[in-house]
This record gives sequence, C-alpha cells and structure tokens, in this order.
Amino acid sequence: MRSSFGKQNWWILIVFGLIGQIAWSVENMYFNLFVFETIAPNLDAVTLMVQLSGITATVTTLVAGTLSDKTGNRRRFISYGYLIWGVTVALFGVLSTDNIAAIFHMEETAAITAALTLVIVLDCVMTVFGSTANDAAFNAWVTDNTREEYRGKVEGVLSILPLSAMLIVAGGFGILVSMIGYQALFFALGAVIAVCGVIGVFTVKDSPTLERKGTLKDIIYGFKPSVVKGNPTLYLTLLITGVYGVACQIFMPYLIIYMKTYLSFTVLEYSIVFGLAIVLGAAINLYLTRLADKKDKAKLLYIAAAVFAAGLFGMYIFHFENKILTLALFGLAGFVMITGYIFVSALCGALTRDYTPEANAGKLQGVRMIFSVLIPMIFGPMIGNAINKAAAIPLPDLSSADVMTTQYIPAPEIFLAGAIAAAVMFAVIPLLARAKKKAEVEK
Repeated sequence: MRSSFGKQNWWILIVFGLIGQIAWSVENMYFNLFVFETIAPNLDAVTLMVQLSGITATVTTLVAGTLSDKTGNRRRFISYGYLIWGVTVALFGVLSTDNIAAIFHMEETAAITAALTLVIVLDCVMTVFGSTANDAAFNAWVTDNTREEYRGKVEGVLSILPLSAMLIVAGGFGILVSMIGYQALFFALGAVIAVCGVIGVFTVKDSPTLERKGTLKDIIYGFKPSVVKGNPTLYLTLLITGVYGVACQIFMPYLIIYMKTYLSFTVLEYSIVFGLAIVLGAAINLYLTRLADKKDKAKLLYIAAAVFAAGLFGMYIFHFENKILTLALFGLAGFVMITGYIFVSALCGALTRDYTPEANAGKLQGVRMIFSVLIPMIFGPMIGNAINKAAAIPLPDLSSADVMTTQYIPAPEIFLAGAIAAAVMFAVIPLLARAKKKAEVEK
C-alpha cells in the first residue's frame, strides 16, 4: 500500500467520482423534475421511482461488490459499468409521452401512465449499471487504495463531489434544457459517462494488494451476527449514516420542485441560491475535513449534525412575501445546511472506510448501501411525500393538472421533518464514540 494517494489516483477519483455523482444527481433530482414537468406533476410517481431505485441499487451493490471480490478485479466493473451506464442514460432522450402515444397509438391518459411506468423501469435498469460501476466497484477501489492517515482528506474531496454535481445539475441543466431540450441533454450526458468508461479501460488500475477471494455465498457476509458483533464501530457508523440519509431523503427529492413551485424561484434564481450555498459550503469543508484527520471524527459528528439540523430548520421558516428576502435568507439557511450536509457525509464516509476490514471491502459495500441508500430512499421519500399530501398545497397553475396528477406541491414542513430526523443522530453518536474508544484501546 502506498504512503500517499498518488496523482493518478487523485485524477481517477475526481473524474470518475464527479461524473458518477453528476449521473446520480440527474437521477435523484433532475429525473424527478423531468417527470414532474414533462410527463405529469405526480409526486407519488416521483416517490415510487426514488424508492425502487434505492432497492435496485442495494441489491445490485450486494451482488456486484461480492463479485468484484471474487474476481479480484474492480477496474473492469468500473470501466465497463460506466460505459453501459452512459448508454442507459442516453435512452431517456427518446422517452416522452408524445413518442409513446405515437408508437403505441395511445390516448393521452394511457400514454401518461405508460410513460410514468417506463421512466421508473428504465431508471431501475440504469441504476443496475450505475451501482455496479460506482457504488460497488468504485467505492471498493477507493477503500483498497487509501490508508487511515489520509482517508479524511480523500473522503472530504469525495463528499464535495456530490455537491459539485448538484450545482452543475440544479443550475446548469435547467439552463441547458431551455436551450437544447431534454433529448439532447440526455444524449450528451450519456455520451460523457460512456466516454468516462472507455477512458477507465486504459487508466484505472487495481490495488496491488487486491486478491481474488470469496464466493457468491459472501453476499450475506455483512449480515452475519459474528461480523456485526466483531465490527461494532463500523455498524454504528452505518446506523448514523442511515439516520442522516433518511433526513436528507425527506426533502432532497422535492427540493428543486419546492423552489420552483412553492417559492416561485426561476431557474436563474435557484441556480444562484443553490450555487453560492454549495460553493461556500464546499470551501469551508475543505478545512473541516482536513481537521477531521487530526481530531476525533466521532466527536466532530456532534457539530456536523447540529449544523445540518440548524440549516434545515432555517429552510423551513424562511419563506416570505418579499421574494428578495426569501432568496437571501433561504440561501443563507441552505449554505448552513449544505455545510453540515457535507461534513456529516465526509465524517461518516471516513469512519466507514477506517473500520471496514480491507480484506472484505467488496463484500461490505452492499451493507453500506442498505444504510446509505436503501433505508433512506424508502423511508425518507415516504415521510416527505406523506407530509406533502397532508399539507395538500395546490399546484400554482391548476390548468396544468389533470386526473393523472396528484395536484399538490412540496410543503416547507419537509425541512422541519428533516431537521427532526437529523437530531436523532445525537442518540447514536455517544454509542459510536464509546465503541471507537474501545476499539482504539484494543489495538
């Protein structure tokens, strides 16, 4: 194992990490807006799509992570996975209600139902290849190639990439759609992801310490009581990750829709608000994540969780008749939220890698996915959409609705619920701190 991460590994981490996160941001945020604006303003369909994607991602990562251990090869799963992932993203460029109506000779109502179904199915197919390439193989590759003394720095960069991707997607994609349309946009994004896979064939190299090990029976490795009991710090970190993930998914799938409908932000306005919050939050976290390598990561989680919850509470209360005031204060609260969001993610990610047994990194990626993806993406949107339904705030323009729509928009209470969920982390962090201290003593 090398004593530093190395320039080529940094390049691979940033390029593959950023492209992967852009693809996930498109799926997690922009596909929601794509469905809401072009097919039907149906938050039930958005919620179902997020939930099924989470299930697909978790099952895929369990299988693909184990296979990457069994074959002793991450690079092929990364490279070819990205290549096919790009192709599936490009397929969204031909998916529309009009195309379905024309091909299958359907009436508008039937075409809307078919379009919603196909979007959800294709999203799951895309997730299979994305999770194989990114969640299973790429994440295991990072664990293989890092050491504890610089893992916080690596994790800090990794935690900024989703926010950078979110900035690109939330702002840039909105502007690009108005210029070139959805079809060209999905074609272009798919091509970029596929090219990334081709580049990976020639540049990605596995860790020299990676060996072939295990069988498909190892899919259940991370669920064995003996493994859980033997790695308490890892599983407590994953539990905190799950609570944090639920808090995020209560509001995140509906965030752009909320800003466009409830707050009446234009694409330019929410791009500026979101962009400034992300840039400032990421800049602060470059310092905070370096600090994490020198301080107790478990104790720093108290600060990170408090900042995250405070930001969400601000996003809940800051909506006024005065739009300029709303833009300023909602943006400020968003900055606070994103600072905590990145810091919690970086700390949990670094602790997870610190306490993941290197010899079984691939086998445990699926367990990580259960806490970081499956649980959050099932329960978070369920809670968020239940709040939206209860609030029943009508669409600003009811003429755009029909019998196929849910006819309501996201409510500000989703941020309050997210803050309350984030506060639950304070009940688990002390358990993690004690387990971490015990593990250090036993070393």
